[in-house]
Amino acid sequence: MDITHLQRMSVPDFGPFPLDVETPCVLVDGARLAANIERVAAIGRCHRVAVRPHIKTHKSVDIARMQMQAGACGVTASKVDEALVFVRAGIPSVTCAYPVLDGAKLDRLLAVGRDYDCDLRCLADSDAGVTALHQAGERAGLVIPVSMKIDVGLHRCGVAVDDPALLRLASRVHHSPHLEFVGILSHAGQAYAAKDSAGVLAVARAEATLMRRAKALLEEHGVPVSEVSVGSTPTVLASDDYEGITEIRPGNYVFMDRTPVRLGLAQQSEVALTVLATVVSKNEQWLIIDAGSKTLSSDGGAHGAGATDFGLAYPLGAGGELGAPLVIGRLSEEHGWIINEGANLAIGDKVRIVPNHSCVVVNLRDRLALMGAGGELRSMNIDARGLIR
Repeated sequence: MDITHLQRMSVPDFGPFPLDVETPCVLVDGARLAANIERVAAIGRCHRVAVRPHIKTHKSVDIARMQMQAGACGVTASKVDEALVFVRAGIPSVTCAYPVLDGAKLDRLLAVGRDYDCDLRCLADSDAGVTALHQAGERAGLVIPVSMKIDVGLHRCGVAVDDPALLRLASRVHHSPHLEFVGILSHAGQAYAAKDSAGVLAVARAEATLMRRAKALLEEHGVPVSEVSVGSTPTVLASDDYEGITEIRPGNYVFMDRTPVRLGLAQQSEVALTVLATVVSKNEQWLIIDAGSKTLSSDGGAHGAGATDFGLAYPLGAGGELGAPLVIGRLSEEHGWIINEGANLAIGDKVRIVPNHSCVVVNLRDRLALMGAGGELRSMNIDARGLIR
């Protein structure tokens, strides 16, 4: 593999930290984390849109509270049990941005939400979903705020703007005595497959246009749309079109990873999450480290888009200085295989890894090591780790 372009890359300054940390260890730079949170908070203030970050990236109550202190209106979660962690932590408003069909899950969500006086929001994109929410609201004696998921090009979930089902489903929600139609919600995840920031900007503009069309269509037919919510880290960082948008829901931005760097939306110096690993064996072809797929995951990037390798490993000198990046070319469960292109690394040396996809790395751990300005570490729980129901 030709990695000469990597050798020419500037080496990021990850700051001081203790070299005697047990590995593999997922490290979070506290200053970078705070700066990334403020970057999106500033976007919200500039464009007068609410920030409702997706917590699937960090799954941490502590980080969610940092986001709330920076001005977030609430948080977004995926699965019900993940959402409940943040409801119980006292987050005042939580959107469960996933089509939940199971009545028992909805009953659990609504019961805990009521106990904690949480503004709980749900979404739907099908008749089955609307029916499940209506019945859950009826059982609980509640009116559930519901958004309609709009498919803006990812083709994963959601209803296309031109699909007659959009008006029909929104009308069902609007006229249900147990549901409140609050608006429309989208995720332009196809932006992760863009080649550069210009490609992401095109996706963001198209998303905004489609959402305005959906809002106009519904309101022309008597369905009021109070909220227009969009979300993905690339589109939020790239967009210059917030007309009609009321809310943004990025997630990955708190940590960043190789994808926003590849897209030209972030610098290496803004990546807050890295993985510390140790060289445990070596041969002429490979440098073997103690971080494999159970630490880094085999993910090339969000939605399957991105790298064909498994991360960049920066050799660490005795004083913590970094060498030129090396490519992790293969993974076993407990071993990472760094391509040995003559790097001066010995068994026992450490490397600092920028992962392809920080969200999945976090979900593989129970705790993060949060690093202060002087390199001091404190443990941070990943409170919603593994909660996928």
